[in-house]
Amino acid sequence: MNCEIEFLPVGEKSKPGDAVVVRYGDANGYKLMLVDGGHADTGKQIVEHIQSQFGTNSVISHLVLTHSDTDHVSGIREVLSELPVENLWLHLPWLSAAAARPYFADKRWTDDGLAEEIRKRHDMIDEIVTAAWAKKTIKVYQPFAGSTIGPFRVLSPSKVAYPLLLPQFDNTPDPDKEAIEAAGLWVGKQPGTIARAFDKAAAVVQKWVNESWDKELLKDGGVTSARNETSVVLYADLGVGRRLLLTGDAGIWGLTMSAEYAEQNQLPLKDFAFVQIPHHGSRRNVGPTILDRLLGPVRPEIAIRNTSAFVSAPKDDATHPRKMVLNAFMRRGCEYVATQGGKKVFWGGFPHRPGYEDLPPCQFNTEVEEYD
Repeated sequence: MNCEIEFLPVGEKSKPGDAVVVRYGDANGYKLMLVDGGHADTGKQIVEHIQSQFGTNSVISHLVLTHSDTDHVSGIREVLSELPVENLWLHLPWLSAAAARPYFADKRWTDDGLAEEIRKRHDMIDEIVTAAWAKKTIKVYQPFAGSTIGPFRVLSPSKVAYPLLLPQFDNTPDPDKEAIEAAGLWVGKQPGTIARAFDKAAAVVQKWVNESWDKELLKDGGVTSARNETSVVLYADLGVGRRLLLTGDAGIWGLTMSAEYAEQNQLPLKDFAFVQIPHHGSRRNVGPTILDRLLGPVRPEIAIRNTSAFVSAPKDDATHPRKMVLNAFMRRGCEYVATQGGKKVFWGGFPHRPGYEDLPPCQFNTEVEEYD
């Protein structure tokens, strides 16, 4: 099976987003997947792109929402409205209310009352799934670890982890931190949007430091939001040297859970042909330890780089992707590619389509952002 992965230019300035078109099969018989839908104003662009590249009668076999952040979900409404979709994959957080109830601070909630409150606070997800059900032709599934979506297996999140992460969202009732810590999955001291906002604000006035191949400055211990950690991580193994990994906005928790699921189920890691750099290249989402586990240890500078690592980031975004993150992937055998205003394609065995330029070689960054 061939598998083509195209990153569309979604978002602008400091508002990056994600929309990834996947084509799998062969040139004479293929199916389409869409992973995430970007912002509200990009949904129409996604529809136009799919119809212009694959025909006005294009069908989306699988539409996957990795997680419920607006820069991933908003454009899906336009896609559902304008394109036939066979299968919709997204988490419906209110269905996890009963399992998550012990991890909320207020112990007076009933299962039904909590589910109603969570659903009310996820109005966009509710709108999308209601529209899908109304069509009566779309099958709706929750993408938990072990699910099969086209050529991919879901590595994370699991049905066990999701109820522990849900109370840590910034739009759910207050969590019971002690109960979650006792269960072993408190993602950090700054859950929700605080960490992301701080990261962007701190990067406006940026200090630079020197980094060499043998001097890696990226650190372990980065914290992203709990909702990012529920991102659907997709894995495919299409044969030797043809492994693929899509990460959404997963952070160190989500990637670690993905690695553990893969190892427990004899799904080989490393030697990937394609990897998505998570969360627009944020340094909060990766560290040396998890990258070693997923990609392998640092290689000699002269070693062949046989993995394509794509990252979605607007051309005028001063904070993403982080240069020390790009260097970290490069050290571990990756040629990195950033969208930054253009469509970028990993052809994956399909013939090249007209209108696309060859990808430029990546460069090691000798100056990277200093930690605050």
